[in-house]
Amino acid sequence: MRMTRRTFLKGSAAAGVTVAAGRYLFGQLDTLQAVGLDGSALQTVPAEEWVPTTCWIGKQDCGILARKINGRVVSLRGNPIHPRNRGALCPKGVGQIAAFYDPNRVKTPLLRTNAKGEPGIFEPISWDDALERLAAEIKTSRDKDPHLVVWQKGRSKAKDFYDDAFVKAIGAYKIGHGAYCSDAGYRAAEYTLGPHGVLHPDFKHTRYVLAWGWNITGGGGNKTCWLTWNQQLMDAVDRGVKVISIDPRLRASGTYADRWLAIKPSTDLALVLALINLLIEQGTVDEEYLTTYSNAPYLVRDSDGKFFRVGDEPAVWDSNADQPVPAGTDGVAPVLDGVYAVDGQTVRTAFQVMKRQVSAYSAAWAAGITGIPADTIEAVAREIGENAMIGSTLMLDGVEVPYRPVSIMTYHVSQAENGFQQVRAQCLLLMLIGAMGAAGGSAVDWTWKIHKNYAALDGIEITDDPDIALNKSKYYPINSLNPSVVAQVMNSPGDFGVDAAKVPEVVIIHHANPMAPFLSQPDLEAAYHKYRYVAVIDPWLSRTADLFADLVLPAATIEKYEGILSATDQYVDAVTLRVPPMEPMFESRGEIDIYMDLCERTGDLFGEDGYLDVVNKELKLDEEHALPLDRKPTVRDIFDRWSKQEGLDGGIEFFEDPKRAVWLKGAVSPTKRYGYATDPPFGGVIHRLYGESLLSYREQMKAMGAPETYYRDYTPLPVWHTPTFMGSPADYDLSLISYKMIEFKQSRTSMIPLLAELAPRQRLDINPAAARRRDLRDGDEVWVESQNAITGQTRRIRVPVHFTETIRPDTVALPHHYGEIARHPWTEGQGPSPNALFFTGEGYTSNTADQSYHVMVRVSKA
Repeated sequence: MRMTRRTFLKGSAAAGVTVAAGRYLFGQLDTLQAVGLDGSALQTVPAEEWVPTTCWIGKQDCGILARKINGRVVSLRGNPIHPRNRGALCPKGVGQIAAFYDPNRVKTPLLRTNAKGEPGIFEPISWDDALERLAAEIKTSRDKDPHLVVWQKGRSKAKDFYDDAFVKAIGAYKIGHGAYCSDAGYRAAEYTLGPHGVLHPDFKHTRYVLAWGWNITGGGGNKTCWLTWNQQLMDAVDRGVKVISIDPRLRASGTYADRWLAIKPSTDLALVLALINLLIEQGTVDEEYLTTYSNAPYLVRDSDGKFFRVGDEPAVWDSNADQPVPAGTDGVAPVLDGVYAVDGQTVRTAFQVMKRQVSAYSAAWAAGITGIPADTIEAVAREIGENAMIGSTLMLDGVEVPYRPVSIMTYHVSQAENGFQQVRAQCLLLMLIGAMGAAGGSAVDWTWKIHKNYAALDGIEITDDPDIALNKSKYYPINSLNPSVVAQVMNSPGDFGVDAAKVPEVVIIHHANPMAPFLSQPDLEAAYHKYRYVAVIDPWLSRTADLFADLVLPAATIEKYEGILSATDQYVDAVTLRVPPMEPMFESRGEIDIYMDLCERTGDLFGEDGYLDVVNKELKLDEEHALPLDRKPTVRDIFDRWSKQEGLDGGIEFFEDPKRAVWLKGAVSPTKRYGYATDPPFGGVIHRLYGESLLSYREQMKAMGAPETYYRDYTPLPVWHTPTFMGSPADYDLSLISYKMIEFKQSRTSMIPLLAELAPRQRLDINPAAARRRDLRDGDEVWVESQNAITGQTRRIRVPVHFTETIRPDTVALPHHYGEIARHPWTEGQGPSPNALFFTGEGYTSNTADQSYHVMVRVSKA
């Protein structure tokens, strides 16, 4: 029988005492009247307390106040002092209470007793037994090569303890999940500008927002999950901000968007290039920014596209001396737009190269590709120019900051074959008007600080002896370490020039579920058969654990110490911790405890370069507060030491106090937030309008024999080409995209009753006009079949259709979060994941090894 919320709540009451649920959950408490199983009257005075913590499910760690009665959490409310949610909670924040008490959680360590690749048969074992087994497997492989042990990151909310301390201590090879999220955008911003992130608006001061694939009121966005950006957008709407929604689906943005540009999937780059061309044509160019802070005035040789140099330095044309001089020379007056003859060769400024290149990208040209009318594209360019306010400034907290109130919010849309160059182009558009790092413009991170990848991505040495992720290889010199690419390499290492001895043997899966939310599932399934040992750390028996885990370690959900967690909303500097509102349920443990216990058994906990030593370094603990390297601390003690070093009254008790809970450091200074206002401006780096090193990588890749699909997006300026997936046969006539629902978060929520009831089943969103041409009615079951335009491979799933006018007629969409992601009664019958239809590899990953979520499909009645 399928549960409903009513039967779930009825069942949860059968614990020996029945109570009035409404009063128990929400009422003022004095005396609780209850009835025992024998009918006798009971009277007790319950102990009530409030414990501050943070949301465990969502991305942005919203502040929560957990109400406890007699030691058990009975309700969750938003913490009004937390800057990111200001007292509000989304459905996930409220609904996760059901996860605490879920009887279907993994309660104790489990050991597989049957063959892998089929639903698991497990027996419970002790923690000591489980950790000893895993430690032995790690040591066996590590003795041959530490990188034969892989740590697969999923949800990581304590990077210092997981990604850094554990991985470094045992010497494992770390693989993230960002290649399925937005890492193409991260790489583009790091390479072009320096900070670590994608793009978000300065909502307090912007006047014009390009919401590029952003779900506005339904979730997503750079750096945070849902509430923060949506609250700030509402405030901006009250100020009169203009919002342009660029998306194949209208989503929930209709009330707040002034324009809906219903763009054809994966044609975003064409639109950006046309807007850049129009802005140059209408003279909307911030020459001072471009000549001062970017390499736009650098001279480029026509002969090979490389910089013209004076000595070893790139040169600019000095209008005072009327000759080329090294860039950065004191007193130089660089020319932005010019062509010159030097030593018998033609050179032109990088800006002039871009200007000439984008001149082919007219509004009419872009209209034919994107499906957006040319006059609409031209109108948007005019509006950008009208709102750019080039030359203006604002005084913010006594600091004069250039004011360019045009901004872009973009994040998940970067996951396309051309995603790296798409976000590069969006950065170039904002650079053109001087809006990067300006008041009212766009930022990349919470503060303007330069990430190590700014330099690293410009100086890659391509190797002919690649690792299992093909990092720094002829295939993906810039590389986000895509797990699906790793799977392809594991299945056929020789095809990629990888030594078979590098194929890993042991994988530790940290809150990830590769068999559901990761892409190209047949490749992943084949690869997981090759691991000798698979250990999964998760609160639930995920689909991956069910099929492949040798060992399952039950992780706590919210009931643990975890952090350190940023609580900034970009305007208030704040930090908090996850504090356990109660003891871990069943026999689950927090991950920091798990990793300390595991490192103790592998011999990596104590001493120099051990886990505790790395934690000291990552937390920057001084001599007074550092962890002793010869004894195991409690997790609470670690955070107490850090809190006391930071000067917080009471140490860890500061974060355990519901009246404090969040360390509010004060307003973020303009000298930290805005690139122009940092000292030196923009962190002292030059923004790369022109990517000379990208051209160098392209030449090396070609010389080393890489196929064109791998190197064609390694161009110094973004160039449009038709995406590979569009080359499927004509009968695959619909573009499939996937999207995120606010009810869910990745693969850790569809088993929670209060959330699953809101969106119980997978469905294919289709425009009624497209459905009628296929003789379909709303709710009909259909086959959705995808096709790989290079290999010809097909995949298909069966789902019901859902009619909606808010999607292009040539596009269909599937929510991301389904696929029977765990062995759990609430996931039964929810339907398949769209990830079963997508492909990885040549033409279906970006030039940075990031995943494309685009494929052509055909839809037919089942």
